[in-house]
Order: sequence, then C-alpha cells, then structure tokens
Amino acid sequence: MENILIIGASGHAKVIIDIVERENRFRIAGLIENTFKKPGLKCCGHEIIGTEERIPVIMKELKVSGGIVAIGDNWNRANVAKAIMKVAPGFRFVSAVHPSAQIARDVTIGDGTVIMAGTVINTATKIGRFCIINTNASVDHDCIMEDYSSIAPGAAIGGTVTIGAFSAISIGANIVHKVKIGEHTVVGAGATVLKDIPPYAVTYGSPAKVIRGRKAGDNYL
Repeated sequence: MENILIIGASGHAKVIIDIVERENRFRIAGLIENTFKKPGLKCCGHEIIGTEERIPVIMKELKVSGGIVAIGDNWNRANVAKAIMKVAPGFRFVSAVHPSAQIARDVTIGDGTVIMAGTVINTATKIGRFCIINTNASVDHDCIMEDYSSIAPGAAIGGTVTIGAFSAISIGANIVHKVKIGEHTVVGAGATVLKDIPPYAVTYGSPAKVIRGRKAGDNYL
C-alpha cells in the first residue's frame, strides 16, 4: 500500500481522511499544514508532520509517493498544488472517491480530485484535475468540470453542463441542461440557473441573476 500525505488539517481534510481510510487504497503517512496548526498536533488520528517546504525530505524519510490537497477553497487549493509541484516535482497527486458514490463506468476523473459520499455522476462526464464534488451532489450526463472547480453538497447539475475552471457551485444550487458556467464564477446557495453565466461573476436567486463581478481569488467560502 502506498504512503501518501494529506495537505491540510481543516474540516474539509477530515472528510478526505475518512474517504481515504474507507477506500483503503493508500496509507496516510501524515498531514502537511502551513498555516495555523503546529507540527505534532493530530487531526482524525493523523499527525501534522511538517510544512510544504519539508515535503521532499518527508517523501524520502517515509517513502511517500504523493497525496491529496485537502483545501476547500478553489483558488487556495490551486496555489498550494502549484507550490508543491515546484518544491517536489515528483509528487503524485491522487484522487479519492467515497465508496458510496455512484459513478458511470466511462466517467473520467482528473488527478487530485475528491468525490464525496452519496454523489451521482452519470455517463460521459469529464471531471478535471483538483476538483471537488461534495456530499449528495449529482452531475448528469455529458458534463464537463474544468480544473479546480467545485460543486457543494446537494447541488444538482443537469446534462451537458460545463463548469469553468475555478468556479464554485454552492449548496443546493440547481443548473438546468446545456448551461455553461464561465471560469472563476460563484453560483450562490439554492440558486436555479436557467441560462449561461459569464466568467468572473457572482450569481444567485431563482431564477439566478448576475449580482456583481468578482476577481480571481476573491473569498467565497
């Protein structure tokens, strides 16, 4: 069984730790945390063993092959992933899929993507790298999720929908068939999206309307 690292020690990381343990494909060698928690502390029984800068050393010491960036914010997840690629070029980003997820056989899932409990992903859908599909979300046929995008718990995505890179679909949102969501866009909780949404927008309501623009990296969680 391969040894991996979980990058992060927040609530989102706790969910990913549970998925990895249930899958039983990898052994968690430890957690990497850069911000507010010190080495030695534990999260879900796993110790924080260092920061990003120590990953190359940790990989050698603990025979680690790769890991998962367990950060919920799309922009921050991308920045951390890119930082790891720089300090540890051989680090392999792996995906994690909860055993209860229902995924069609021809769905493609990119490296670093996490799929939570109770999700349904239907045929011919393509999920990019470092994406999140959260608890009890559904994604219908022929959809595309571009890299670093995310779908929150309970959201329902119709068929042939495209979700642009870094975009976030919030809790309980609904998107009808054949809609395109531009990159870096946030669809608010409970929104009903009936038509295309442009890039760099914040939209909510039923039917959803564009409320304002946003910049890459603006907070949304």
